[in-house]
Amino acid sequence: MSNTASSSAPFLTIQSSTARTVAERDAILADPGFGKYFTDHMVSIDWTREQGWHDAQVRPYGPLQLDPAASVLHYAQEIFEGLKVYRHADGSVWTFRPQANAERMQRSAHRLALPELPTDLFIESLKQLLAVDAPWVPSAPETSLYLRPFMIANESFLGVRAAQRAAYYVIASPAGSYFSGGVKPVSIWLSTDYARAAKGGTGAAKCGGNYAASLLPQQEAYENGCAQVLFLDPLEGKYLEELGGMNVFLVMKDGTLVTPELSGSILEGVTRASIIQLARDRGHQVQERKVSIQEWLDGFASGDVAEAFACGTAAVVTPISVLKGRGVSAGDENAPAGKLTMALREELTNIQYGRSPDRHGWMMRLA
Repeated sequence: MSNTASSSAPFLTIQSSTARTVAERDAILADPGFGKYFTDHMVSIDWTREQGWHDAQVRPYGPLQLDPAASVLHYAQEIFEGLKVYRHADGSVWTFRPQANAERMQRSAHRLALPELPTDLFIESLKQLLAVDAPWVPSAPETSLYLRPFMIANESFLGVRAAQRAAYYVIASPAGSYFSGGVKPVSIWLSTDYARAAKGGTGAAKCGGNYAASLLPQQEAYENGCAQVLFLDPLEGKYLEELGGMNVFLVMKDGTLVTPELSGSILEGVTRASIIQLARDRGHQVQERKVSIQEWLDGFASGDVAEAFACGTAAVVTPISVLKGRGVSAGDENAPAGKLTMALREELTNIQYGRSPDRHGWMMRLA
């Protein structure tokens, strides 16, 4: 597919005529929740096989107009990303490892037969949006502006082939603290009836179909008093894969971190990679390998598994206290969050919010 890009061409900025007042915006930022409110503007860039990427705009946030025959509606040809923007103490606005998100979006695009957006154009789209919507980045502790870049196939054609027209967008939503009452360990539901993805499938891509497949087992988790669902490998049903939207780690009693290896059916999380680096910086051994559910259960019982946690963009790091399933119950609901779990979470968030040195060069200033 053509990747000819207009990354050096100027973005056209169209100011919203219905932008919220300062008072309206401040009221939203006082209690934003997650994914409920959206900023005044959005980014759009079109792509066709003939023209490549073109017509880059920052425009008022609003509905998309799609033909009923648009490929995305029939064959789910779409991908997305998620990253956060943080306001530092001096008022400046930063994001975390956007190059990694850009590269993962390119891998997702390749798997879904969509055009690959160049990294510089991806990053420029974030800068352009924040140039007009930076006031939407909240400043309260543990808050952020969540960015959702996404791409859809919008060619009007019902034949089963890769679309020859697509569009890339970025929308933004202020996000409150994920743990409003402080970070607390959660219970996880073990799904034995469903698989998230299979080898050779789209598990390593960030596409909506993977999340749609997790919704029914996630509902089952809620019904059993759990916050998230854990999937096992689809072939043998005995090895850990990932949660519905997060990667998983075990901390052994000797301080070794263990996490499922990237098998092609697991999403390569940016937070996952960052946790691995920070743990190694501290001198901890990190093993990326097959991890059986029995190893976790036996380790909880014997004490060989001292801590467990999940990680992802939204919650950063979530301690896990209990693993439940049909005929399975391990852990202690009253157990406190693990010391290393919380230390890694604090270190990562301190880097993101500018409270600690960024020795790996992960942060990028946007505004």
